[in-house]
Order: sequence, then C-alpha cells, then structure tokens
Amino acid sequence: MINELKKLKCGKILENVGLEKYTSYKLREKAKYIIFVDNIDSLKKLLEYLKTNKIKHKIIGGGTNLIFDGDYDGVLIKLDLNNFKIEGRTIIADAGCNLISVALKASKKGLTGFEFATGIPGTLGGAIYNNSGAYGSDMGYIVKNVTVLTPDFDIKVMDNKELEYHYRTSFFKTHKDYIILSATIVLEYGDKTSIMDIIEDRRRRRIESQPLEYPSAGSVFRNPPNLYAGKLIEDLGYKGYRIGDAEVSLKHANFIVNRGSAKGSDIAHLIHEIIDKVKDKYDVDLTLEQEIVK
Repeated sequence: MINELKKLKCGKILENVGLEKYTSYKLREKAKYIIFVDNIDSLKKLLEYLKTNKIKHKIIGGGTNLIFDGDYDGVLIKLDLNNFKIEGRTIIADAGCNLISVALKASKKGLTGFEFATGIPGTLGGAIYNNSGAYGSDMGYIVKNVTVLTPDFDIKVMDNKELEYHYRTSFFKTHKDYIILSATIVLEYGDKTSIMDIIEDRRRRRIESQPLEYPSAGSVFRNPPNLYAGKLIEDLGYKGYRIGDAEVSLKHANFIVNRGSAKGSDIAHLIHEIIDKVKDKYDVDLTLEQEIVK
C-alpha cells in the first residue's frame, strides 16, 4: 500500500509510527500510516482512494480525545489546515488550528465568548466535532457555520441550526463521513482586562483541581443530569486505582492519567470497569466523552 499512497502525492507519509506525539495520553500504540494533508484537493484524492479500496482510515486532530485500544492497522489523516483571521467580531479559521491559540488571540483583542476554550487542548475541528466546552459554555454558542467535505466529496456550508449541538455532542458524531474543514465563529466585544482576568483565574483553578502534570485527555465522562461523574467515581473508592500505568487521578476522579507507559488497552479496560461499577452501584449510565479507537 505504501507505494500506492506515495503515488497519490497527497502529503507527507509516516509508516509504523508511535502515537506518543499524536495523542495527549502519550500512548505506546502504533499506527500503520499517518498522512499529513495540507489542502482540500489532496484530501479528496486520498479519501477517494481509501474508500474505493476499502482501506481503514480516520481523520485526527490533536489526539486530545482519542484512546487507541491496540495498534491502528490503517491510515490516520492529520489535517494541516491551520490558517485563521479575525475581522471585527468574526473569526474564520481552518479545522487544524490550535484551539487555545485561536481563543487566546481573540480574547487578547477584547472579544468575549471564547474564554472557555483557552484551557482546552486540541484543534478547532476536534472542538467543533465534540462540542467542547467548559464553565457553562461550548462551541455551539459561538459557531455561526462550518464548512465541510460531504461523503460525496462536495464542499458545503452548514449553519449552526443544522449542527445539532447539545451537551458534548454534535451532528458530526453521528455523521462521521462529514469532514470539518473550517468554521466561522462570531463573538461579542468586551473589556479586554476583564476577559484576561477571567482567563487567568480559570487557569489557576485548573492547576489546583486538574492533574495537568500527567498525560491525560481531560474529563473522561459527561456529567449525568444533576450529578457529577467525578463524585460518583470517587465515592466508589477509585481515586488512585490503576490498571497498568493507567490511573484514576488522585486529584480529580473524572480524569484518567498515564503514570508512565500506559497502553490504550489499559485505559479502555479501566473505563469499562468504571462504567460497570457505577451502573451496578448507582444505576447510572455514564457516557464517555472520549473516543476509543480500534
């Protein structure tokens, strides 16, 4: 396959590559191929080849929500689309843009509404896909529209009302063949000093409450209605519980951290065990925020 992929000239290709650099968990698993694509025509060409030949593939962003349960015997596509501009209250940004960078630059210009994202790692495309959020806000509040590549390889602009935004989910989670290319975000004017004070206060709170010293992928589970996932897990006595080097954080029980050389399978097993224990003890169904990839 490698020779055929090279003939396509769709971007830089890495073969049998470890995923430590491409997942926030710093996983030891490997991918058969990673291809870095920096334009839409190349993306179309590559996807057409992969679909025609029924080759396993997946688009990835910053890898900040992914758990690879074993080596990935297929093609991971990394979108190197990272241009963005700010015009007045409007941001137009490619899917591969770093989310924190875009949110900080907007905030420093005195634009408000994006403060919640200044502590969320990953790409803009990943945040739109997952409807990432914090502090009572999320992407669904600020995204005006998203430009996508459809399963038929057409480029389409989807308005906010079509994106089916709800708590930590979106249209894209149920329509995985739609590829996010870019987005238009509309914010409000605010007081720059107040905005930066809020960001600094939240940064301090994250340091105090989250295990930022270890590789993780943020919150593992959504909070059930009127409950906190971390509290349920903590009450089960799971803080500090480990499978291999995958550990339920001692600082925040809704985080799983890599204490050294955790495998994706260790993290996946720990997640499934917690889901079963919470169901047995509290009759609560935990919903996973992260994605297990096989």
